[in-house]
Amino acid sequence: MCPVTVQVTAPVQPPVPLPAELHYDMTDPYAVRLSLGAPAAKPVNWVFARDLLAEGLRGPAGMGNVLVFPRHRCRPHFMRIVLRSTAGAALVEIPASEVATFLRQTFLLVPSGSESLHVDIDRTVAELTRRGG
Repeated sequence: MCPVTVQVTAPVQPPVPLPAELHYDMTDPYAVRLSLGAPAAKPVNWVFARDLLAEGLRGPAGMGNVLVFPRHRCRPHFMRIVLRSTAGAALVEIPASEVATFLRQTFLLVPSGSESLHVDIDRTVAELTRRGG
């Protein structure tokens, strides 16, 4: 877990600082979770590919609901994540150095290319069966 403060901008709204956390769980080795909002309140969680976040440090990445962009000359210490849903869209600016540190730690836990060794197939099948597939 990596606590961080992000700046969230919604259309026609000024930026708002918001507590957030980046999470990584070795049992779901391909994914990271971005939780927006204080843990005491009910945070909004976005789950997306760890590789997407890593690619976004170097260049624009993603399509669909999650887009990641590297540092911009106007805000050189932040990377940007665009989150889109049927309810709307938001721009999340997050300190790039903290994302880089977080990702380094995840790749020490589960190196790139070894993710499949950490997937518990039996547990995954059991969860899918409980949910009805």
